[in-house]
Amino acid sequence: MRYLSTRGDASRPGFSDILLEGLAPDGGLYLPDHYPQVDATTLQRWRGLTYAELAGEILRLFIDDIPHADLDRLVRDTYTPAAFGSPEIVPLRALGEGVFVQALSNGPTLAFKDMAMQLLGRLFEYELGRRGQTLNILGATSGDTGSAAEYAMRGRAGIRVFMLSPHGRMSPFQQAQMFSLQDANIHNIAVEGVFDDCQDIVKAISADAAFKRDRCIGTVNSINWARLLAQVVYYFAGYFQATRDNGQVVSFAVPSGNFGNICAGHVARCMGLPIRRLMLATNENDVLDEFFRSGQYRVRGSSETLETSSPSMDISKASNFERFVFDALGRDAARTADLFGTQVARHGGFSLPAHEFAGLARFGFVSGRSTHADRLATIRRAWEDHASLIDPHTADGLKVALELREPGETVLVLETALPAKFSATLHEALGRPLAMSPEHAELLERPRRFQVMAADADAVKRYIAEHT
Repeated sequence: MRYLSTRGDASRPGFSDILLEGLAPDGGLYLPDHYPQVDATTLQRWRGLTYAELAGEILRLFIDDIPHADLDRLVRDTYTPAAFGSPEIVPLRALGEGVFVQALSNGPTLAFKDMAMQLLGRLFEYELGRRGQTLNILGATSGDTGSAAEYAMRGRAGIRVFMLSPHGRMSPFQQAQMFSLQDANIHNIAVEGVFDDCQDIVKAISADAAFKRDRCIGTVNSINWARLLAQVVYYFAGYFQATRDNGQVVSFAVPSGNFGNICAGHVARCMGLPIRRLMLATNENDVLDEFFRSGQYRVRGSSETLETSSPSMDISKASNFERFVFDALGRDAARTADLFGTQVARHGGFSLPAHEFAGLARFGFVSGRSTHADRLATIRRAWEDHASLIDPHTADGLKVALELREPGETVLVLETALPAKFSATLHEALGRPLAMSPEHAELLERPRRFQVMAADADAVKRYIAEHT
């Protein structure tokens, strides 16, 4: 398996190279040169596997430069009931007829990002050990990616983490999870701006080939293909739990800001998983909903990016969206480079012509948006009708799922985080404070270590240089 850039770079690296690299040299994102096809016989064989066994089977289709025995060991060490709370790892719970929440947030940081990040930490440490190298991980977070990355990388040999987050825009719990870490290899930078400013800094630094090479810069954001690949696994696992045989189809409702989580569903569908529809749910920052309704992709500036009660989705420039558009346009790298490298960069967006927009239907995407009032009502409904507590982002997904679901359709809503991370919104929705465990209460009181910095890529470069 070789990998190609969405913008046409001529090199064809293997998995281990792109694992440590992040963005391609031309600023594009890596994708496999083809999607392996999974037939009915293979699906039937996979149906009875444990989550770790299933992950090994899927990852081996895309990774051929790590010995299978080593890869299987890394996967087994990652996906354990002790780490994720149940033998199923990603169990389903019903919220009425044909609607399920797929629990993805029982890992160390109580968010779905752990599903990929815990594996990524082991993959990084393994590959760096093979090469005798070190890596400085540069990332941006709107809430959960940062803590998941830091908990996965803390104390690992040969790795430092420099994580950018929008100053004051995460929930108190999210801030406490990240900023309370005292490990010497963890560096938190609170950027005076919004998530998109953080993401732009990461991309600008990643595009500086000399600095990236000299400082051994890598990424853990979902621009890193390895992370997205790990997320493909739970689509298969959810499908097998929700169905009795491979003749059935299901749909997935996915809260989406950066398009990484739902892009993994797109990959699973392209591989042959029987997914009927991918229901994309946004909050008030509805760039992606606007695109799937109109064909217009219009990036908002910092001043237009709203601060909402589902803060991990307060994103107006979805970096993974380029991967889907590349596939949707027949993998035309020159066209993709023009749309994202020129039109988005210079004009803030693009519009697909009618014939191309009509062609998107074959990929099964539909979309909807949710507001603060919708979130509160959905959280309240889930509790009153099903005694199920859900976080605000999952509420966005559930609201859109209930709105778009057709009679007889089975829909799996992908859980984003546990409610404890957003206690203020749960309090508002339910009219009472959310009970907090002693462990979580203690977390909020821990001393914090972070650096506030202007939204300036050069300033971040100087900080990295001073600490490497």
